[in-house]
Amino acid sequence: MFRKTTTALQKLRYLRLNGQQRDWKLKSTSAKERALQFHPGQRLHGFTVKEVVAVPDLFLTAVKLTHDKTGAQYLHAARDDSNNLFSVQFRTTPTDSTGVPHILEHTVLCGSARYPCRDPFFKMLSRSLSTFMNAFTASDYTMYPFSTQNGKDFQNLLSVYLDAVFFPCLREQDFRQEGWRLENENPSDPNSPLVFKGVVFNEMKGAFSDNEQVYAQHLQNKLHPDHTYSVVSAGEPLAIPDLTWEQLKQFHATHYHPSNARFFTYGDLPLEQHLKQIEEEALSRFECIAPNTEVPAQPRWSRPREEQVTCSPDPLAPDQTRQTTLCMSYLLGDITDTFEGFTLSLLSSLMISGPNSPFYKALIEPKIGTDFSSVVGYDGSTKEASFSIGLQGIAEEDAERVKQLISQTIDDVIENGFDEEQIETLLHKIEVQMKHQSTNFGLSLASYIASSWNHDGDPVELLQINASVSEFRRALKENPRFLQETVRHYFKENTHRLTLSMSPDEAYMEKQLKAEEEKLQRKLRCLSEADRKEIHGKGLELLAAQSRTEDASCLPALQVSDVAPTIPITPVQMSSAGGVPVQYCEQATNGLVYFRAMCSLNTLPENLRPYVPLFCSVITKMGCGALDYRQQAQQMELRTGGMSASPQVIPDSTQLDTFEQGILLSSSSLERNLPMFQLWSDIFNSPRLEDEERLRVLVMMAAQELANGISYSGDLYAMTRAGRHLTPSGDLQEVFGGIEQVKFVKRVAEMSDLNQVIRTLPRVKMHLVNPDNMRCAVNATPEKVSEAAAQLENFLKAVSGNRKHHKTVHKNISEKPLDPLNESGPTRKLISELNFHPCQMKTFFRMPFPVNFISKSVRTVPFCHQDHASLRVLARMMTAKYLHREIREKGGAYGGGARIGGGLFSFYSYRDPNSVQTLSAFGESVNWVKSGEFTQQDIDEAKLSVFSAVDSPVAPADKGMSRFLSGVTDEMKQQHREELFAVTHKNLVEAAERYLSVGQQTCGVAVLGPENEEIQKDPSWIIK
Repeated sequence: MFRKTTTALQKLRYLRLNGQQRDWKLKSTSAKERALQFHPGQRLHGFTVKEVVAVPDLFLTAVKLTHDKTGAQYLHAARDDSNNLFSVQFRTTPTDSTGVPHILEHTVLCGSARYPCRDPFFKMLSRSLSTFMNAFTASDYTMYPFSTQNGKDFQNLLSVYLDAVFFPCLREQDFRQEGWRLENENPSDPNSPLVFKGVVFNEMKGAFSDNEQVYAQHLQNKLHPDHTYSVVSAGEPLAIPDLTWEQLKQFHATHYHPSNARFFTYGDLPLEQHLKQIEEEALSRFECIAPNTEVPAQPRWSRPREEQVTCSPDPLAPDQTRQTTLCMSYLLGDITDTFEGFTLSLLSSLMISGPNSPFYKALIEPKIGTDFSSVVGYDGSTKEASFSIGLQGIAEEDAERVKQLISQTIDDVIENGFDEEQIETLLHKIEVQMKHQSTNFGLSLASYIASSWNHDGDPVELLQINASVSEFRRALKENPRFLQETVRHYFKENTHRLTLSMSPDEAYMEKQLKAEEEKLQRKLRCLSEADRKEIHGKGLELLAAQSRTEDASCLPALQVSDVAPTIPITPVQMSSAGGVPVQYCEQATNGLVYFRAMCSLNTLPENLRPYVPLFCSVITKMGCGALDYRQQAQQMELRTGGMSASPQVIPDSTQLDTFEQGILLSSSSLERNLPMFQLWSDIFNSPRLEDEERLRVLVMMAAQELANGISYSGDLYAMTRAGRHLTPSGDLQEVFGGIEQVKFVKRVAEMSDLNQVIRTLPRVKMHLVNPDNMRCAVNATPEKVSEAAAQLENFLKAVSGNRKHHKTVHKNISEKPLDPLNESGPTRKLISELNFHPCQMKTFFRMPFPVNFISKSVRTVPFCHQDHASLRVLARMMTAKYLHREIREKGGAYGGGARIGGGLFSFYSYRDPNSVQTLSAFGESVNWVKSGEFTQQDIDEAKLSVFSAVDSPVAPADKGMSRFLSGVTDEMKQQHREELFAVTHKNLVEAAERYLSVGQQTCGVAVLGPENEEIQKDPSWIIK
């Protein structure tokens, strides 16, 4: 997987650190206390302890070690979290854009000395209960992380990962499959034309169809022109065919060595066991080397530079005449200076985050562009950090104006500084993020420390966030102009500044295709007849290898018997407040209170439905009560961990044509800030929806974000579209979150007068924020539940005036209790579309992409149907045993598979060079299942994969939420679990025959991709 350039906002998300605590009060036998017993100088299995540090902010103990023989660095974060994580990262510094670190990342996972079978990485997805398995290629390191809650599984995965990275097979055939190859378009036909193929080749063609990615890559390359950041570590599509297999093997030999490695483990499993296994299975076989992979400092420029690049026009951009991006980027200091990095990251947020920030006021509110540039704020992912600020969606003639505004804003900040409350707001945000407990704490931690540690920064120092906060406060107290002086030094007086503009070129795609064709022809001109025969022969060999059923018995595996037979019960209390049903769930929330309210849409007229997502995106950002939108934003940041509204379409678990539609209000706050409910009261009672200037800013940002998202999440858009005509909830999903919504917001953004929208939003509000249509949920510590209940009661009394009785729009509305044993508890207001008639539909969306996103969805059964378990196992088995091979290995797509949800069985592919061939593979996978040519081992592996998802950890904030949102109780989950265990070979064949066979299925198909003659001349397709 290629990691996109990290923005400052993504960096801040890494600070959302806290994973799950096992006990509310840490016991003396806790993992973090056991780790405190280690001491510097202690030797453990070939390692020496260097440092042991308690990090109470994050409820962990950090143990830093070094491997005696090789110098490998090791950090262990001991914490009472059962979701244990391992990662190993290598500093990988390419000198060209052939994508060698990225292709190597793929290829090392294709078989190793101890596990020589093809693709052990993907096979382990079905042989473990991992909660995460992947690999990342960044600009200057490659990381291999996994996490699991099962101790035996941890050892299995560790064994596979260690062997993969240190002793890979690196077969030429794997390099050709994953990287690139010349091959006949039809491998079986030697007379078919030779073309470029390869998973990474197609992945990067897809990545660079994303204009945001194109811009980010150019910006990094041109800001650091003198070393490794001047090239594309993930691979530039036209440079990838210059990489040889020999160069790949050489890069592994020099970079994938323990002396160039950093190991990280996290969780409650014993450190000693990890060290013993790593030493015995890998490190004992190496000696120390000097890897020489350091990244030197970028020589500083004596004067600023300007560059221009081009991209593909975006047909869904809010304004076709304004598609230029312009950004100024400044090279800052070395990221290993922890306090400097912390200060600059905070400063970045003060300058760009929210409507009170100076750059928001100067650049966004004048509506010169649609949104900030795709790279914005502090970026600490390279050896020397950078700060970028600019706009996308501007007219070319406004470029000079944008530059002047950026310079003027920097001068204003130096002159005026920041309001003290703004600074406190940001520090409060950090406090909330540190207390918030996520389920992937270990992975967040590994990502957060990766870049600094990669350049020999101190990862333990990086974890001590409160120490940085204290030092920051002290610096401000000692010098009130501390921040202004930092701005002057790094921005005003910084001559290493790049101004990069990017404008659309109507011929961009044509030029890209022409350049690829010229590259191909240059390769072909060098081929003799013997070379062509050899290429054809190798193509047949690869196809034969991909088609063989392999013996994977060498790989370790859990058994279905290792899966717990029952699920833990999450106790909830059903009550009411102000006449509104409420679910309370007592959890160890680490001093935070989480509030949700589900508001039904059942009285909303159908013509208002498309406005619901827009309403949700603006309702918390327009101002409310006595607060204008700036004051509202300030209060939300000071008193909450965020407030949001989102549209919900929730299929019923028992009836296929029944569903719930609503909006979900969500917020959290520190226990001392429970008056967050006052903000919700003001939003309900007196939202300020009449400000056209503010609304236009928000609409333009929403339209730009939606347009940008298609090239990155095209498979999700394809699945949503494919399911549109199969179920009533599928139809509404397309209205709320599909390409229909993208086009709707684009139309709104193009309106010269938004008064009609301003008149419409209060009508939407009148139907939505109505206590008669609500149910609420609160997750909090036992000590705070009663206080939260009292505040909730006050809130609901305050908004009782919103109770308005609307004429029912849908006649077929039924109420279903969340708890069948408690009829007085929260109920779900379901709609039954009795007259809905599913129909077949095939839709093709022409997009300026070089690759396709494809989906085929089939109407099947709801969650509680007895066949749902069989279809769920079937989806995993078809993905692992058939679709992965046909779509990724043979077809060269970045990914593909099948999944089930909402009563739909959906096939999909992602960044796929093929379309008709992939649709054919979807159909052939059904025939494969019907033939019964799969084993009990295949079924068991699919079940393990399903249980891995079913048993994924749930954060305290989210406990009880499946019951609250979808009415799926623990008893229903247990019933489903038992049905999963019971699935047989016969069940799978029958389910495929009953629901997926041609003649039995009711299906929809959607393709997003480039011009496609075969599809476009077929009258059965609707062309968009």
